[in-house]
Amino acid sequence: MQFLMLIYRDRVPLDDPAGPAGGDVEAWVTRMNDRGIRLAGDPIAPDSEAVTVRVRGGSAELGKGAFLDTGGALLGFDLLDCRDQDQAIAVATEHPLAARHVLELRPIESD
Repeated sequence: MQFLMLIYRDRVPLDDPAGPAGGDVEAWVTRMNDRGIRLAGDPIAPDSEAVTVRVRGGSAELGKGAFLDTGGALLGFDLLDCRDQDQAIAVATEHPLAARHVLELRPIESD
């Protein structure tokens, strides 16, 4: 099963004396790549750089900024290939940003 893991900045800032906000993300990326679980992923540009696109009545309507106001900025994504949702949850809990932000897992529907 494939999952899209979305990483959002948490609305509630945390004071974590344990260390930096990012943790060792590169080590997590290397581990998941080596295990064949992480297929792709990257940080993304801020909401202010987003463009929304709709076609209505044959004309394109463009909007500036993020489509949804989540209360927390979307920071990045990872595409995961896991045997099931339980493994996807385990993989997400290992991500260093899970300690300071919110990770959302969405199954990818396939035919």
